[in-house]
Amino acid sequence: MAKVKVVTDSTADIPNALVDELNISVIPLNVHFGDEQFEDGVTLQPRDFYKRLKETDVMPKTSQPSPQQFEDLYRSIADEDTSAILSIHLSAQLSGTVQAALIAKDALANELTIHVCNSKRASYAIGIIVVEVARLAAQGADLATCQARLEQMLNDTNVYFMVDTLEFLQKNGRIGKASALLGSLLKMKPILSLNDDGEVYPHEKVRGQKKAVSRMMALLQEQFGSDSVQVGISHAVNEELAQKLAEEIKQAFTVDSLVITEIGAVIGAHVGPGTVSLSMTKVDSK
Repeated sequence: MAKVKVVTDSTADIPNALVDELNISVIPLNVHFGDEQFEDGVTLQPRDFYKRLKETDVMPKTSQPSPQQFEDLYRSIADEDTSAILSIHLSAQLSGTVQAALIAKDALANELTIHVCNSKRASYAIGIIVVEVARLAAQGADLATCQARLEQMLNDTNVYFMVDTLEFLQKNGRIGKASALLGSLLKMKPILSLNDDGEVYPHEKVRGQKKAVSRMMALLQEQFGSDSVQVGISHAVNEELAQKLAEEIKQAFTVDSLVITEIGAVIGAHVGPGTVSLSMTKVDSK
């Protein structure tokens, strides 16, 4: 039976166990500390990244994979049993990754059927979608079925994240509309999200971490209510808060599945340590 192959990038922050279980192909983005270059999740693991971040004054920079890297990956995973490749990536507002994938797709147009998706999301807000689509593909679903579920999840999935500081978003040029909050925080915790274009925007600001967490949950409660949901919690060296949040979510929502994952080096370079992200989507009712 011909199969759909699923590709994503390292910013989806999918745990390795799920990557292996569902045969997801992950292309790494790059992290630069001065003249040193690392591959996100390959030559630089999250814990090592945050340790290095703490020990240096050098602000890390990031870059997307090249079109050639995408071509090489697409060719390497395609075999006689491959019907199509579904490539799902970080918001095009935050990275040139989607553009690089599209260039590779065009270069291989006569060889492979490749569909590139701009998720307009980041971290496990991408991962939660990729995992579901990859699970369908692993079960033998055809391209149309995988794409239909992908589109449904793009509409249903929401994400909020709380950062300790806007410094990293500002210095790396990904602050988007959250620039309106600069200079006005003073013990306030900004709750950020991604708008319909995949750009970072400030949803609101509240006083203190506890209130910020409660507000993120309340916002998702308004959207999902009693629906059965899949949940993703991503954190940047803030596992204690992530675990606490997981317990609160299990009490407040009808949880079908919950994944806690570390925010990798690329997203971490933009949001900084201490960040916690909460992603949620509806369980397919079919």
